[in-house]
Amino acid sequence: MSNEKKRMTTASGAPVGDNQNSITAGERGPTLIQDVHFLEKMAHFDRERVPERVVHAKGAGAHGVFEVTNDEISKYTKADFLNEKGKQTPMFIRFSTVAGELGSADTVRDPRGFAVKFYTQEGNYDLVGNNTPIFFIRDAIKFPDFIHTQKRNPRTHLKDKNAVWDFWSYSPESLHQVTYLHGDRGIPATFRHMNGYGSHTFKWVNHNGEPVWVKYHFISDQGVKGLDVDLADELAGKNPDYHTEDLYNAIEKGDHPSWTLYVQIMPYDDAKDYKWDPFDVTKIWSHADYPLIEVGRMTLDRNPENYFTEVEQAALSPANLVPGIEASPDKMLQGRLFSYSDTQRYRIGANHQQLPINRPLNDANTSNYQFDGPMRYDNGSRSVHYEPNRYETAPKEDPETKINPFEIYGNADSVAYSQKDHYTQAGDLYRLMSTDEKDRLIQNVVDHMMKVDYDDIKLRQIEHFYKADPEYGERVAEGLGLKVPENVR
Repeated sequence: MSNEKKRMTTASGAPVGDNQNSITAGERGPTLIQDVHFLEKMAHFDRERVPERVVHAKGAGAHGVFEVTNDEISKYTKADFLNEKGKQTPMFIRFSTVAGELGSADTVRDPRGFAVKFYTQEGNYDLVGNNTPIFFIRDAIKFPDFIHTQKRNPRTHLKDKNAVWDFWSYSPESLHQVTYLHGDRGIPATFRHMNGYGSHTFKWVNHNGEPVWVKYHFISDQGVKGLDVDLADELAGKNPDYHTEDLYNAIEKGDHPSWTLYVQIMPYDDAKDYKWDPFDVTKIWSHADYPLIEVGRMTLDRNPENYFTEVEQAALSPANLVPGIEASPDKMLQGRLFSYSDTQRYRIGANHQQLPINRPLNDANTSNYQFDGPMRYDNGSRSVHYEPNRYETAPKEDPETKINPFEIYGNADSVAYSQKDHYTQAGDLYRLMSTDEKDRLIQNVVDHMMKVDYDDIKLRQIEHFYKADPEYGERVAEGLGLKVPENVR
């Protein structure tokens, strides 16, 4: 094998100039569609698995209702389903693991998907989050590479700890989530006993056109409980569908789980100089700075009648927004706006929104100029299939629902986030833990890293732990039989 270094290229052979940062309009601007490397990378990634989901393949779902409990929310957003105390909206939720295949175990150490579809009077609103308030990376261009490390090695078809920790050690922004994942919440006791988060920052706009930034927190009314590591391993062998079974049985016997939805509201101009970049999904906002505000309660009260038609064919996407709720410049969110809908079009077809589980409440009034395609059954008799047109009864745009304008600035370039502090919040999380929680965290990390074959990967990751908190790094190093490198002491 030649030792000559090879340039990374696109599929057409053009060299890639930056594989770490997508092209945005300035540091905080939205991702540009001219970033053909990013679009090619994501589009190819979305089509890597047939037919199960590329990620979040193993999941469980349930129907329920969301009820508004706070009259004050309408001053922040014109979203119709949030405009009145007591207002109820039917919804569907899909819980999932991230990395495992369709038949994998529920009780592995992995983030859990927490994806909610609200069937509102103004269309479907999908809040597609996780049970963690943060994530491993903050630019979607790195997502295919990250998921590749969580999947099977293409040569051995085995899970690859070297790949996992090699990627994390070269991506220090992952440290906060790595610490969270290896703590007590890394393996939920059940789907019912975990919180859910929108994770990203979103924009709310009220009837006066006034915007604010928002983060979502679904707090479990059952409380948060983790699963003992040894018990989780035992269940993975004895009952790999443990979480799926628990959710189904609880709802079936009338023990309906619920979550209270809270939001953090950040005034629009605060984003310009807040101490953390509010659009960086690897960071949280301080609750002291932006306290939780109650919004409503979600209750799950009905199991699916058919798993395939209601859970497997459920197509949730953060691109499904309603008036009053908009995207932020969060680079991970910007990438997901494209990727999720794109992978659903590939997985279950261009007309997946017509499936009963995905059909909006106002389906009878759904009007656009998208026709034909596989499985299309309602093209209708309308002959007008273009717009603009001269026909008054044909669907027309509604200027009242245009997005709230926002300022962008800077040069179009592959720009990294300017915030380089990947350690303070991860260290704060470690220091918040009790002695017993720290002991379990260290043991979980050591057990996971012990299987890594290369000391340089271990040492590089130990440096990150040490920079977050010296005790954190020292204890992991000791558990691995290594020493913290002198250059970081």
